[in-house]
Amino acid sequence: MTTHARIIGVGSYLPERILTNTDLEAMVDTSDEWIVTRTGIRERRVVAEGEATSHLSVRAAERALADAGIAASEIDLVVLGTSSPDMIFPATACLVQEKLGMTCPAYDVNAACSGFVFALHAGVAAIESGRATRVLVIGADALTRHIDFTDRATCVLFGDGAGAVVLEAGGEPGVLGIVLGSDGSGAGLLRIPAGGSARPVVPEGVGDASRYVQMNGNEVFRFAVKAIPAATLEALAASGHTVDDLAWLVPHQANQRILNTVEQRLGIPSERVFSHVATTGNTSAASIPLALDDLYTSGRIASGDLIALVGFGAGLTWGAAVVRWTKPRPTEEN
Repeated sequence: MTTHARIIGVGSYLPERILTNTDLEAMVDTSDEWIVTRTGIRERRVVAEGEATSHLSVRAAERALADAGIAASEIDLVVLGTSSPDMIFPATACLVQEKLGMTCPAYDVNAACSGFVFALHAGVAAIESGRATRVLVIGADALTRHIDFTDRATCVLFGDGAGAVVLEAGGEPGVLGIVLGSDGSGAGLLRIPAGGSARPVVPEGVGDASRYVQMNGNEVFRFAVKAIPAATLEALAASGHTVDDLAWLVPHQANQRILNTVEQRLGIPSERVFSHVATTGNTSAASIPLALDDLYTSGRIASGDLIALVGFGAGLTWGAAVVRWTKPRPTEEN
């Protein structure tokens, strides 16, 4: 019998602090109208002092485990997608594993804003190969730690958060297909140049702009509006479906203008394209699982629905997963 991976638990966490567009008006030369018109974002969450990606991840993971009704000790593998780890090493997944009292293998995946889909791919592969029965997959980022709040091109975009799912092996198809892609020729379009082995941070470079997110917004936009539709169609074709079969498209929440363009190019009604970017901003690898949990907890996904989870990010990277939802609505589980 073929082994499939299905989602049995979902959870998310957003930091308490809200940073509004009005707050940003006092920090940088911008306005609420300018931000909303260009991005659709009105507010975003920011990690507290002493809070890091691992803390956000643990909160989201605890909620996903509770939703799945299983103990942390029953997890065979933890895969965490992030581009803002607590530190260069050890992996943030190992910090999460320790905080949750697990003993299973744990590792990070860095595919920037596509990180959750890449991590999901790893978790699904482990289950389909028979090497794991239950996998905790997390997408989490605290990118506001790496933002120059004097640069209005980037500081208005990013927020912090974490989302997680629990995968379980079974005979019922859940994750039907995943496609991934990378194009390193576009690596310079979205990056943090300093902080790695190529450009270590030294005392005299502490205030240098190379420590922060740098982005060619126009080129990233052009890439995104091509990558999301193409990846979605490829993943749907691989799983034997079309756009018409989708109950929901859950894209990376980067910019409302990108989402609007994707709707048009795929010919999918806006009411089937999930967006909460107005209240979260771009949470990078956390974006897709945060959106998925919002859909689930609000009762808008029904068992049997077909969902496409699609991301794009620095690298350049992209990925799409087609999922047959097998969980009942939260009210139906009680």
